Amino acid sequence: MISVIAIDDEPLALKLITGYIEKTPVLKLLGKFENPLEAARFLAENQVDLIFTDIHMPDLSGIEFTRAMEKGPKVIFTTAYDKYALEGYKLDIVDYLLKPFSYEEFLRSVQKVSRLTRLEKSSATSIEANDEFLFLKSDYKIRRINFNDILYVEGLKDYVKVFITNAPKPILSLSSLKLLEGKLPGDKFMRVHRSYIVNLGKIDTIERSRIVFGKIYIPVGDQYKDKFQEYLDRNFL
Repeated sequence: MISVIAIDDEPLALKLITGYIEKTPVLKLLGKFENPLEAARFLAENQVDLIFTDIHMPDLSGIEFTRAMEKGPKVIFTTAYDKYALEGYKLDIVDYLLKPFSYEEFLRSVQKVSRLTRLEKSSATSIEANDEFLFLKSDYKIRRINFNDILYVEGLKDYVKVFITNAPKPILSLSSLKLLEGKLPGDKFMRVHRSYIVNLGKIDTIERSRIVFGKIYIPVGDQYKDKFQEYLDRNFL
């Protein structure tokens, strides 16, 4: 069962979304709010799995509400404006329902939440039990990434770019390099720069304190040089 609250300053829109929630067996409605500040007070004292929220509201917009909220509940935006889709992606929301939306569209979003929840539980168990892969959220999807396929990872402030061998473009995910570093097996990967993690098994060439992947040069930062040199010394003929 997925616990849910709904936020919308338009009574008719709020009635529609709560009606959809109540007719969906997998969902349990815990509260409905016309003001996001009231919802915030509710969240401070109650655990919620999923939030449906409008964007244009008085006092606090849905975007501001989501940005200020502690990480935990998943969020689906319900709005009449499609121009906020990119902002939603940056906030790592699950989905974006454009008003007016049907129950079928609503149900597809709920199914995304259900799949995401199952995959998160599965990945948490799997990563502890093996050193072969992890699940990474990218562009509203969950991608399985095999460690052996990773060439290197680049950190970009709030994002990471995972470069896959022979893939046409990297996988972009809202995460931090430090968080991803903790998920990668230490015997296969090494952080060599504040912005880069490399797959040690993919290194073919090193040139002037730089790791060469084709036409890409990954610098080895000063604070990482000793550890990287130790790795080289252990495997040097």
